[in-house]
Amino acid sequence: MSELIIGGVETFSTVDFPGKLAAVVFMQGCPWRCPFCYNSALQEIGRQSGFLWPKFVEFLQKRRGVLDAVVFSGGEPLVQDGLAAAMDEVRALGFEIGLHTGGYRPQHLQKILPRVDWVGFDIKAPFAKERYGNVTGPDHLHNVLQSLDMLIASGRDFECRTTCDPRLLNIEDIYTMADELKKKGVKKYFLQKYRPIEGDKTSTEEDCEKFFTDEKLLAFLKESFAEFAVRK
Repeated sequence: MSELIIGGVETFSTVDFPGKLAAVVFMQGCPWRCPFCYNSALQEIGRQSGFLWPKFVEFLQKRRGVLDAVVFSGGEPLVQDGLAAAMDEVRALGFEIGLHTGGYRPQHLQKILPRVDWVGFDIKAPFAKERYGNVTGPDHLHNVLQSLDMLIASGRDFECRTTCDPRLLNIEDIYTMADELKKKGVKKYFLQKYRPIEGDKTSTEEDCEKFFTDEKLLAFLKESFAEFAVRK
């Protein structure tokens, strides 16, 4: 197989795959440049990290019966062509498979989706070309929508989630995004608190909290989705 280029590994997580004890593989490579990215070091492929895929497989062999799943995160996992083969190798060891993605490269998602048990799908902004491009950099909104429609049609378990960066989003944007997702048939939606990254000298705690203290907004979201919660 084409071995994965890994930026790091979390050997035990209770939050990256709902209801499962998981190891998380942080894959290198992402075509987007979201201003709130916490893993910007993973955007470029090729940085030496010391994490080798065969060594991780050896670790998993020893964790059978302890861990439930392996989550492929990033970066953007759909960048790397070796993802499907890696998932097959993990599945053969008896683990469930999770995926974190922003919907980049729907053709690759179509290939790996049958291998996946659960997906965390990042929604960056309202579904308008200019708005999405303001967050991600390159214009890939068409790919995002195609991937989301594919995921919904697959019947796979998934959630959508949005990082509420006050520099990019406001309260009305969340209403808009929720309406768009609800109309598409999304059942699970989560808001994630933005914590100012290094270099952000403008966002205050009040700015970051405003999405989670607006009771009218929270009530609307709870009514709109079968599962909604905030993550801080």
